[in-house]
Amino acid sequence: MLVNLNQVLVPAKKGKYAVGLFNAVNMELARGIIAAAEKTQSPVIMGTAEVLFPYGPLEEVSYYLIPMAKKAKVPVVIHLDHGLKKETCLKALELGFSSIMYDCSTDDYDTNVKKVREMAEIAHSYGATIEGELGHVGDNEGSAEGSSHLADPSKFFTDPKLAKDYVEKTKVDALAIAVGNAHGAYKLPPKLDFDRIKTIANTVDVPLVLHGGSGLTDNDFKRAIKEGISKVNIFTDINIAAVKAEFSKFTDMNKGIIDLIPAAVEAVKQATIEKMELFSSDGKAPFGAEAGAPDIDKLVELVAAEVRRQLNK
Repeated sequence: MLVNLNQVLVPAKKGKYAVGLFNAVNMELARGIIAAAEKTQSPVIMGTAEVLFPYGPLEEVSYYLIPMAKKAKVPVVIHLDHGLKKETCLKALELGFSSIMYDCSTDDYDTNVKKVREMAEIAHSYGATIEGELGHVGDNEGSAEGSSHLADPSKFFTDPKLAKDYVEKTKVDALAIAVGNAHGAYKLPPKLDFDRIKTIANTVDVPLVLHGGSGLTDNDFKRAIKEGISKVNIFTDINIAAVKAEFSKFTDMNKGIIDLIPAAVEAVKQATIEKMELFSSDGKAPFGAEAGAPDIDKLVELVAAEVRRQLNK
């Protein structure tokens, strides 16, 4: 079933577990992710990022992501990660994405607040949710997610005092924070500022997001979630798992793509299951009063949002 961030992250924040965001730029990745979620009965967030469009254009990706989410037996959020331009975020909402991230983290504080607040109003009118970023999460060398290599990442860590002001002014539904994490594969062991995570979690009311999850240790994940992380972004791990599986099956030049696809799907499934179990989101999929199921008031709100959207066309 297609849901938004609030429906999976609010219960996660209350239950002290995290829900994974797994990018899916092709069908093999998407099939493996959904299979893992259904196998573990885990809610899941699936999507793509603007920097990944060369490998899977936004509109083309939407053709399979959204129908697969609607047919899934577990709650699935379809999320645009790191939307860098207003036009990109608007396009994702028009295509039916149930959540977006508008990344204005490289702008000055006031500009970040202004742009994200405006986008939050638009996203909410669609019945969708929005994630913002305060501070800036850089990229490890060779990261598929970007190229902002920071000489001193600590200068861009999220300020807990600003975080409260930012959430209140922008009305974001989730907040991505910079605490020593980075996108892509880590060359050296990362040093997460767990005290900063805890302080921010106790300062703001919305769920916190950890970008750059691939490459962190199991203990890093467990402690980050314990201190207040409710959403973890993963891509590198499942991306590499798919390629390794395909190479293992490519034994001679007579092998075709159909010989490799099943292996890639299964590898992504297993890699995703490992993360879901590590994040303790397994078994949290069934909706109920404690799991964020939309009530009648919420359904009325969603219908009203769709009516407003149609009138504004």
